[in-house]
Parts: sequence; structure tokens; C-alpha cells
Amino acid sequence: MILGVVEEDFPVSYCRWKTLEVQCGNDQSIRQLAVSKGDNSKLPELIFNRLQLSDQEYCGLLRRNFGNFVAREAVLDEEYWVAAWLRAEAHWESLSYMRHVDSYKRKYAEQEFYALKRRCCRQEGKSLKCCCFVAVKKEDKNVRRTVLNSVVGTMDLSIRQFVQGETYPGEVNRLSAVLASQEPFDAHKYAYIANVCVSKYARRQKIASNMVYLATDMATSECMKQLFVHVNVDNKPAQELYKKTGFKIVSAASTPLSKDQRLLMCMEL
Repeated sequence: MILGVVEEDFPVSYCRWKTLEVQCGNDQSIRQLAVSKGDNSKLPELIFNRLQLSDQEYCGLLRRNFGNFVAREAVLDEEYWVAAWLRAEAHWESLSYMRHVDSYKRKYAEQEFYALKRRCCRQEGKSLKCCCFVAVKKEDKNVRRTVLNSVVGTMDLSIRQFVQGETYPGEVNRLSAVLASQEPFDAHKYAYIANVCVSKYARRQKIASNMVYLATDMATSECMKQLFVHVNVDNKPAQELYKKTGFKIVSAASTPLSKDQRLLMCMEL
């Protein structure tokens, strides 16, 4: 299920591509790009056969256990890479017939990897904090999986700040600018989820909904009162999922004539 993939332009330099095939349990494969070791690259080398860390090594992280999976914050660079690749797959899923689509996906994945790492390590614009969630297969004492074969879903959660005059994410009401400055600082903050996607072979196992529940847990722990998400007008499955998890459409901020054809949904925490 593709619930929301947000594009972000981010300048990167490209050298040589190196592709690695990783087989999944259902005979599908995930194409992985080894990030080039150019002189300008500051990224650590990605180890595509790195084994998933044990549950004990993730001790202390907020998590949610469900079925055969665990949702938690990404830790390893390889987990960030798989998250970026899943977003590339989701972005190009409806255009899989296009020529050279694999090259486009690789380029998209590298851009998203850099942008994701950047978002999660520093403040950007209205975003005060950002973290990447991943859904991974539960630890099996008899099987040691690689990171690439363990991550099946991803989502971003950010803590943001309204600008003066903004009443909803992306919406500006000039008349509220004066009133906004009179409210407590915490009233200007809100939580926002984006880039929700699940691997094809792992769908219909409540992975997306449980990542949303984890996002609500973290947003609540950050003392947020509202959690927002944008969803495409024609993405009915996503709208239904968000409604089932407690979101409601913000009618004042969602109009059928909006330029980006998205609905804004909100959950009161």
C-alpha cells in the first residue's frame, strides 16, 4: 500500500553505479545501489550483507510489536537505505512500464537517502525534529536476516512549528498572524507524518497502521496535541486507513480545487 511519498529536490553528485541483488523470501528481489566512494562523499560505506541487530541491541528505543513485525526508529545506515529504496519503489510503482525505470529508481533512492539522513540529523525549515520509522521482521533465534531482507515498511515523523499566519500545515490565514503571536509557544507545534510505504510482498498485514500508531505514541511523548498527514484525493485506500486509525479530514484546509490535489487529515492527540 502506498500511503504517501513526498518528493524533495536535493543536489547530489553521481559517479559509478554498482548494483546488488538481494533475494527476499517470496522470490522478489530488491535492487540496491552501493553509494560511490567519491572524494566528495561523506557517507560511511554501506554494507549490504550486514546482519540485522538483535532486539537487545535496540534496547531503549520506542517500538511497537505486532504480528511477525516490529515498528521502531531506524538506527543503521543500511536501514535508512532500504527506507529510501522502498520510497523509490513506491514512487515509480505506477510507472514500472517506463524504459530505464530501474535507473530512475536508483537515482531517486540515492537522493532520498541523502535527504533522509539530512532531515534526521538537523533542523530544517519548520521542522524541529525528524525521525525515520521502519517496520522490520521480528527476530528469529534460528535465522539471522540481513538488514535488506528485514525492513518491510517505512514512515517519517516530524515535529514542526507553525509560522505566523499558518493555521494548518501548508495553509496561511493572514488574519490569524496577530493571534498566533499571543499563544503559548507549544501551541505553535504539531506532528506530521509522511513517506508512508510498505514493500509489495508485505502488504495487507497491518504494517502501515501500526507504524501510524507508533507515530501517535511518539507524538504524544513529545507533548504534541495534533498529528497531521496529507493524502492524495484519489488515494481512497490511504484515506480509509487513516480514518480507521483516528484521522479526520480538515475541511477548512482541504478543497477539491487545491493545486496539489491533496487532502489534509488530522488526529487530535
